Amino acid sequence: MHILIAPNAFKNSLTAQAAAKALQRGLLKSKLHCTTECFPIADGGDGTSELILHKCNGTLVNMTVNDPLGRPITASYGLIDYGTTAVIEMASASGLRLLKSHELNPMQASSYGTGQMLLNALDGGVDKIILAMGGSATVDGGCGILSALGVLFLDVDGNALKPIPASLVHLTTIDTSKLDVRVLNTEIVVICDVDNRLLGDKGAAAVFGPQKGASPDDVKQLETVLSRFNEITLEQFGKNMAELKYGGAAGGSTAGIHAFLNAQLVNGIDYFLKLTNFEASLQKADIVITGEGSIDEQTLQGKGPFGVAKLAKQHNIKVIGVAGKVPDEPSTGVKEYFDELISINKQPIDLPTALKNTNENLVKMGKEIGELLANKKPLSF
Repeated sequence: MHILIAPNAFKNSLTAQAAAKALQRGLLKSKLHCTTECFPIADGGDGTSELILHKCNGTLVNMTVNDPLGRPITASYGLIDYGTTAVIEMASASGLRLLKSHELNPMQASSYGTGQMLLNALDGGVDKIILAMGGSATVDGGCGILSALGVLFLDVDGNALKPIPASLVHLTTIDTSKLDVRVLNTEIVVICDVDNRLLGDKGAAAVFGPQKGASPDDVKQLETVLSRFNEITLEQFGKNMAELKYGGAAGGSTAGIHAFLNAQLVNGIDYFLKLTNFEASLQKADIVITGEGSIDEQTLQGKGPFGVAKLAKQHNIKVIGVAGKVPDEPSTGVKEYFDELISINKQPIDLPTALKNTNENLVKMGKEIGELLANKKPLSF
């Protein structure tokens, strides 16, 4: 029996690589005679670029950029396809992980550092850029990225505004005359881990603003800024960013770079699996184990485990989903893609303890799955 182990990261607990290794250790501790392959996955969130570089034999480029609050830091991006494609993770320059909890302030945070990485990649002569947008600390509609590439955001007197929401409340005109033309001749693919639109109750400000430190008043101001940005973009350039699927990802940065850089917005997991040739490994498997922190109906909206399960089902391969949290009664849709859905927590437990025990519980679950498969027993947990 050959088992393909393909989990996503367990948020705030384990990377996808660590989760895969934990499940593998458990399986190998069991009596099951099997071979295994670890194929950790990502859907555009934190850690996506690292996994792509590993699977595609990429190299790292280190550089100095501005962090979300404008401070110099060292960030890195990758090169694949013999140096012709850059793989840039927004979180590396503009991520939540770069800020302490008391520093979170999306009204003052900018995606400028991510734009600096794009500029550096262009200087290196790439002809394609893959952008992973998860884990950002910003809700600036990508104005920081665009500013680094030469776009000017002007107030009523024609003065250039700092590309942060606190200044962009005064936005009147957008000047693209100094936009680096090289970027318009470069293929840009944005891999997105959420499909929210830019504005409204399920938009960038309302849903993701609070996660990035926004107060209720901040959320209202951020919505006003993004709405104004969209109105001016529609008025000047005839592009309505509010209509875009995925336009609310990364604090609306996806919408901004689609409108001004002609970037293609794609489902993260589908793109990742194709880029890394996941199907070649899948075709050798008898069973697939996938998972992440939580698997439920929302997983079917394009999350990593769903992408794995969907592809596995096309090859009639059994799928076991493991997660810290699963529904008591999975929906018909979930059951269609996951043959078994298992919580690694055997009893109700508080979140901090669950996060702390994730690695240990994944090892235990791997062993338990192995024992049941070895004894040819149904996987009833």
